[in-house]
Amino acid sequence: MFDTIAAISTPRGEGGIGIVRMSGEDSINILSKIFRPISKKKVEELKNFTINYGHLYSGVNLVDEVMVSIMKGPKTYTKEDIVEINCHGGYLMTEKVLELVLSNGARIAEQGEFTRRAFMNGRLDLTQAEAVIDLIHGKTERSLSLSLDQLRGDLKDQILHLKKLLLDVVAHINVVLDYPEEGIDDPLPEGLVGNLKEVLETSDRLSASYNQGKMIKEGVKTAIVGKPNVGKSSLLNSLLKEERAIVTHIPGTTRDVIEEIINIKGIPLILADTAGIRNTDDFIENIGVEKSEKLLNDADLILFVVDGSRELSEEDLRVHNSIHSEKVVGILNKIDIEQKIDLSKLDKVGRWIEISAKENIGIAKMEEEIYSYIVSGKVEDSSQTLVITNIRHRSALVKTKEAIENIFETINMGLPMDLIAVDLKEALDALSEVTGEISSEDVLDHIFSNFCVGK
Repeated sequence: MFDTIAAISTPRGEGGIGIVRMSGEDSINILSKIFRPISKKKVEELKNFTINYGHLYSGVNLVDEVMVSIMKGPKTYTKEDIVEINCHGGYLMTEKVLELVLSNGARIAEQGEFTRRAFMNGRLDLTQAEAVIDLIHGKTERSLSLSLDQLRGDLKDQILHLKKLLLDVVAHINVVLDYPEEGIDDPLPEGLVGNLKEVLETSDRLSASYNQGKMIKEGVKTAIVGKPNVGKSSLLNSLLKEERAIVTHIPGTTRDVIEEIINIKGIPLILADTAGIRNTDDFIENIGVEKSEKLLNDADLILFVVDGSRELSEEDLRVHNSIHSEKVVGILNKIDIEQKIDLSKLDKVGRWIEISAKENIGIAKMEEEIYSYIVSGKVEDSSQTLVITNIRHRSALVKTKEAIENIFETINMGLPMDLIAVDLKEALDALSEVTGEISSEDVLDHIFSNFCVGK
């Protein structure tokens, strides 16, 4: 924690600008050894929160023409002195600048170490630190909005509010247990029972929001399945609004799984156009069929495509019988042609959506139906409520809820108040896990290992 760390904070490869970042008490001293401002001032004389033009040198050798940002703690991302060197982009140049910094006293940062220092130094709580990585990985406007809410501290503030409600109860119980001569009644006052009810309801609502949050954050793994030549690739192209998959009249054109992401009302759909599931002697196509069958088991949503212009076949039934998920939407394709199919034997499909992928008929309505099916009308508008997106948060909130339920059971059974204190501690500890006030090194290592080195 006392070393000065450094890393390349921009993506590796060619680009206009590359940024090498340092954080730690020796950052400005290291900079003074390698940077010559065009102003001729000493580095120590440069004003805080300024960008300074000049040149980097390794001894007497010019390394690069740069712009350097100087930010002195504690009002920085890590609450330490931070220096950011804006050099010319490109793999070799950024590596040379990083090597120059390291050779003058810095060490290479570990994954997520800048953000970990921000957490350890009290700049962020753990929910805000996790929001940083969610912002980097965000796939839609809606997921970015949730991450920004969390980074702003919305979840932290909610958890602190719940903890205050419980601490009020703890204070009352401590008085009852420690000062029995005061004659305070054992039953909790109505106001404190209200505190417990609010914690119970809020922890229940937040933990229940995880399924929606997970969809918004990670996306819905969606498999497009069906026998060969029913229009799966045409359906993918229609949803993407571009020619991503090859479309021909020849069965078995798609030999592998093609994955793309589309955004339906803020929920990412990770679409996988699979090889048609059928018996085949083609070795390569058979590998694609095996991948398709595996994808069926892993998918969150299955779009089962059939050709309405042809009679139901054994291949259609084979695909149908391979489906073991309840989340299946049937896509009746080629409705622009005379219909011959009988859907009565395909009883695993909950609803059918009629389209013509080739003629672009019914695509917009299909997107609406898919969205409606995903959310099933059971979730709230995430723009109006706090939604959690992290399984760690959900687990802690479930523990909180269960501890409060135990308290109400203790009260209803008329058991001694000191038993309530045990469950109150469990609830408070669970809430502290969310914000990181109670966290093991293993948990922290796991969280920050998902960051890139420069963040």
